[in-house]
Amino acid sequence: MPQTSATGPTHRLVPSPAGRTHLVEQGDGPLVLLLHGFPESWYAWRHQLPALAAAGYRAVAVDVRGYGRSSRPAAVDSYRMRELVEDNVAVVRALGERSAVVVGHDWGASIAATSALLRPEVFRAVGLLSVPYTPPGGPRPGEVFARMGGDEEFYVSYFQEPGRAEAEIEPDVRGWLAGFYAALSADTMPEAGAPDPHFVGPGGRLRDRFPVGRLPHWLDEADLDVFAGEFERTGMTGALNRYRNMDRDWEDLTGFAGAPVTQPSLFIGGGLDASTTWLADAIEAFPATLPGLAASHILEGCGHFPQQERPDETNRLLIEWLAGLR
Repeated sequence: MPQTSATGPTHRLVPSPAGRTHLVEQGDGPLVLLLHGFPESWYAWRHQLPALAAAGYRAVAVDVRGYGRSSRPAAVDSYRMRELVEDNVAVVRALGERSAVVVGHDWGASIAATSALLRPEVFRAVGLLSVPYTPPGGPRPGEVFARMGGDEEFYVSYFQEPGRAEAEIEPDVRGWLAGFYAALSADTMPEAGAPDPHFVGPGGRLRDRFPVGRLPHWLDEADLDVFAGEFERTGMTGALNRYRNMDRDWEDLTGFAGAPVTQPSLFIGGGLDASTTWLADAIEAFPATLPGLAASHILEGCGHFPQQERPDETNRLLIEWLAGLR
């Protein structure tokens, strides 16, 4: 079994229901599983791995199925939430552990929360970045998203048809990613009143509203090369298939409608992030939906990527919370 380096990260492949899961680990101590969002990879946690290791934790960042060096099943319905939860359980077991703290960003936050909800015996605490927990249930997601935007199309709906978003992104993965990251980052996002990059105009493309020629401060050319290089190799379908299972998840999780996540929890969001502002009601509902919440932090002047836009502050908040769990 490969050993975790005390000074640097170690890459591994472990068996999982997906086939294989690629992970990067650093440090020794209680296991902290880190789940990235769209469209990223384990590399989104590059600032957290050494910080958590130095604080006495075994930090493990995975490539979620469909991304990077992890398996990419062909069937669209292989990317439903229940499948992703079982991948996480398999990673914990493959690492020789019985339980873990799970921390996620963006889609990773939703996967982390659902992992804690479905498998509380494995995931003893949950940290959520950017996307607050909303219990299963309510209206069918596809119907909700279809009604948003009037004449414009919400990006989640735009992603639904297999091949459609791929046709936009894959001819210029690097340029598309640069624009996407810039559109959602505090220092490069469109000014207030500009066309919203979360929506597609009639006959248009999502990237039509992305900033051009500017990278956010947290992303240099070498970092962009890492993110883009993975998607240029794998394509975008595995990542986009997560969006194509939201109605299946709604059906799969009907037995958990309205259920809270009761484990110790933490939320960190950006004050300028649409995920935080649009879902303000979900944050206000935390006393009922996250009764084990230790703290909810809104980082003023921060966009959608707190662990990359504000790594030092995010690391401090994570480590303080983890220390309280002990």
